[in-house]
Amino acid sequence: MAKTIVLTGGGTAGHVTPNIALLPKLKELGYDVHYIGSYEGIEKKLIEDFDIPYYGIATGKLRRYLDIKNLSDPFRVMKGFAEARKYLKKIKPDILFSKGGFVSVPVVRAAATLKIPCVIHESDMTPGLANKLCIPVAEKICCNFPETLLTLPEEKAVLTGSPIREELARGNKIAALDMCGFTANKPVIMVIGGSLGAASVNKAVRDALPKLLDDFQVVHICGKDKVDNLLLNTKGYKQFEYLKSELKDVFAMADIVISRAGANAICELLALKKPNLLIPLSAHSSRGDQILNAESFEKQGFSIIIDDDYLTENLLVEKVHELFCNRQSYIETMSNSSQLNSIQTITDLLESVLEQKNTEEN
Repeated sequence: MAKTIVLTGGGTAGHVTPNIALLPKLKELGYDVHYIGSYEGIEKKLIEDFDIPYYGIATGKLRRYLDIKNLSDPFRVMKGFAEARKYLKKIKPDILFSKGGFVSVPVVRAAATLKIPCVIHESDMTPGLANKLCIPVAEKICCNFPETLLTLPEEKAVLTGSPIREELARGNKIAALDMCGFTANKPVIMVIGGSLGAASVNKAVRDALPKLLDDFQVVHICGKDKVDNLLLNTKGYKQFEYLKSELKDVFAMADIVISRAGANAICELLALKKPNLLIPLSAHSSRGDQILNAESFEKQGFSIIIDDDYLTENLLVEKVHELFCNRQSYIETMSNSSQLNSIQTITDLLESVLEQKNTEEN
């Protein structure tokens, strides 16, 4: 029987890539997939490669701080709600899946008024404001961390992990070694700080290079305009602003990973079973969600943490060696995690919500 699903989520790539990861399985299950996002947000750009009908709506950011846009954005949200409702009436989906972000709020709330069941996903340890506004009308809430279950309505919460693009697990180690000019007989550290807020990580890694390069090769994805031209010819050290299709190859090559602690980033590390050293974004620069994410992963035995406020080159070198020496135990612990099969868990959940809806209607 043909089934129609609307996906929503946007504002940042982290609110879109898990939706993209679900696409192959949704199509395999016979879903006709549509996407509702903002007029020109990052979600539009990311989705256009997948031949899926895309509908843009007005969006307004939800802020906890004083800003002149707080006066106009509520009207944008109301406009977005009306537009989302119009599109949903036209598409007539059986179910809606939301990855969160401020883009998703008018879509989820509009779906609820049309009695379209909604399943939402919360990436971080504690729900953000957008998902807090959606939780009352959601059928089920997927989450990444065992601790998050305690903050959600018990009958709605499901520990699923985050959907990870399957191609990330299909990397070619040899291709990455060739691309970086590395040798196969020396271990590789992958550093992936993200384009925002990674200045402290970039600096610490570069300061530590003389010591790290004695024992390791380092591939550093340092963010837009963050390449250090003075280090371009350093043997055993390769920098990239960002990687697209080659990212899977670099993951395959990496023995250990140094990373920020964004929810999707660390769920990728878990799915790929990569021993990791997390340097979460400081509470001075964020709402502190990365610190909570990292602490959960450390508690579960998946990660080592360094506090960004105390990050030094010597501490970094010490923790890198500790991680590398114990890497096998981290791999074994990650292999036993219940959050690994998230695509199957989430699609099974969507099917069960749909089955319940059909039972109630008949």
